[in-house]
Amino acid sequence: MTMVDPELAARVLECALERGGDLGELYVEDRRGFALSLDDGKVERPQAGTERGASVRVVRGDASYFGHVDGLGEDGLLRVAASVAQAVRSDVTAPRPLGPSRPAAGHPVAQRPEDVDAASKADLLRSCDDRARAAGDEVIQVTVGYAEGRRRVEIYNSDGLAASDDRTRTRLTTQVVARRSGAGDGPRVETGSDTRGGHAGFELFAEDAEAVAESAARKALTLLEAVDAPTGRLPVVVGNGFGGVLLHEAVGHGLESDAVQKRASVYAGRLGDQLAQPGVTAYDDGRREGEWGSDGIDDEGTPTQRTTVIEDGRLVSYLYDLIRARADGVESTGNGRRESFRHLPMPRMTNTYFAPGEATPEELIAGVGRGLYAVSFGGGQVEPATGDFVFGISEGYLIEDGKVTAPVRGATLVGNGIEALAAVDGIAGDLHIATGYCGKGGQQVPAGVGQPHVRIRELTVGGTAQ
Repeated sequence: MTMVDPELAARVLECALERGGDLGELYVEDRRGFALSLDDGKVERPQAGTERGASVRVVRGDASYFGHVDGLGEDGLLRVAASVAQAVRSDVTAPRPLGPSRPAAGHPVAQRPEDVDAASKADLLRSCDDRARAAGDEVIQVTVGYAEGRRRVEIYNSDGLAASDDRTRTRLTTQVVARRSGAGDGPRVETGSDTRGGHAGFELFAEDAEAVAESAARKALTLLEAVDAPTGRLPVVVGNGFGGVLLHEAVGHGLESDAVQKRASVYAGRLGDQLAQPGVTAYDDGRREGEWGSDGIDDEGTPTQRTTVIEDGRLVSYLYDLIRARADGVESTGNGRRESFRHLPMPRMTNTYFAPGEATPEELIAGVGRGLYAVSFGGGQVEPATGDFVFGISEGYLIEDGKVTAPVRGATLVGNGIEALAAVDGIAGDLHIATGYCGKGGQQVPAGVGQPHVRIRELTVGGTAQ
């Protein structure tokens, strides 16, 4: 059953285009969420919420006119459509008749999280707490969070589109603090974290979910042994999974077509250019089953797809929503995404990653005499117009004579996206995609960040070693 009757949707579109426009759109959303956390051994009060609402958008030329309303009542929908229409000054545009509703294929959910009682979710958090504390006596604090969300959307537009999607995401996160007493400089305190999440149901935690907590504790305890990071131009092996933040930030944002069309991207005008060595291929894949950044359709109703952005080292595509695609005379790549019905869609990444290569992580590391193994990243800054970036390394190790040795602290990577791409000289076959949230234009959306292990011939490492 639809949330908005198609006949009403058609009238809303007619009202929105009564003063003209190239495209009219009605976006409908129903969102439900539940979250539970544990801190200092105590399960906090659960948080649950629901909301329903819709937005109306009219596009004319380069301009978008937009309004939203809480609830899905007929009066409210027609009122916001009439309000948006007042901003347009042109002749009436007649929308095409809406086609049959097209539900997205979606992603399988074996166990609906809302069918699992809160006590079982609390037990999961306690089990994670136990596993983390069992890792060592130096673990002093464990924080565990569980979150689930279901988001149903319907999109109708004046080109006759009627599409819908049903999206369920679950996520488990653990952060562990470890402390070691010391002389001289005083005690050392370090933090480790890990996450498991996906476009899936509670089945995601059926097998050894507590491994997330064990991994977070291992990271925190390992960092207690860390030495000061080196400084200089060094080879860097970037870990799989969350190491993909480097590709996401340093390259991916520059491929989003709004930045490209504004000439605010270092990749503007570079289609067809050889930016990396032959054999380096990268994708943005919004249809990849079960991944955190996947959906059946994007937030404009376009089916998601796997888009090759770099093929054999050449830049071959940007990432498009409907409006930017029309401006360039191409098809949308299914990357029109928005945080909620209160926001306009814009080109956004989904799951962005390097394609697996044929090497092993051990082979990549063995080829480095002295360098850095950057397992995962913390905060960072990127300037898409230049490609320049700075990333803090949350887990890293020295590589000496082809072997991983001491953990390091205080390391940063400084470089340029195009230069880093050109310096990729080895890719392993162990692709893993991690979960994250991507911020842009005041909006946050789920994004999968991942890759196999990747070796970069040389990057500037900012460290703390004297």
